Amino acid sequence: MFISKRATLGRVLLEGENIILGPSCVGDGSILGRGTVVGYPCRSTLKRELFTGTLVLDWSATKAFDPEIYDRISDGAKLGNGSTIRIGTVIYERVSTGEELETGHHVLIREDTKIGRDSRIGSSTIIDGGVTIGDRVVIQSGAYLPPMTVVEDDVFVAPRVTVTNDRYPPSRKLVGVTLKRGAVIGANAILIAGITIGDEAVVAAGALVTRDVSPRTVVMGVPARPKMSVEEYQKKKGKYEKT
Repeated sequence: MFISKRATLGRVLLEGENIILGPSCVGDGSILGRGTVVGYPCRSTLKRELFTGTLVLDWSATKAFDPEIYDRISDGAKLGNGSTIRIGTVIYERVSTGEELETGHHVLIREDTKIGRDSRIGSSTIIDGGVTIGDRVVIQSGAYLPPMTVVEDDVFVAPRVTVTNDRYPPSRKLVGVTLKRGAVIGANAILIAGITIGDEAVVAAGALVTRDVSPRTVVMGVPARPKMSVEEYQKKKGKYEKT
């Protein structure tokens, strides 16, 4: 267990083996599962310190790593009130979240990510830094969101969705994907860099989406094509739920 002297904690339940670095703030009524890390320094921070000669690491087998080294260079992270961060989650520095964030087990949230209130992120999901996530968003297990992804309010992302940000990898030009308010992305869908999924649009499971999706449109297939309106989709959904 390591809690920085610079950190601010409300009434927080710590399950054990937690590491809280830098001027991190963990809101009132939060739970940090065993082994969670808050405020982990990003690569650029570590390299900056190495190049200036102020960061000295001792990885010898005879001496355990001292977290005070990383604590000194971390910018910390901010978790809103009522957050539930489950076992093995790592939250990097400069992450900021609203109230009632809930993560599954072994989630990775990289630096400079912003998350709104009442959002959930499923187990083994990777939020790979510089991502913006709105309020009441559900991202289920095993999803991947790269830098520059924007997820607006009330979006649902099913398990194993993959978002990309490079059309010709590996290139020097990255472009984000935007999921507009209320969009639904089905399991195992792949979203190609630079596209926008419109308000309340639905992407079917397993779809490969290579171009923008209009609002309130359902797309499916490889590559994905429009198949019906959201009104038709809702009727089918209603019939299915009644059987």
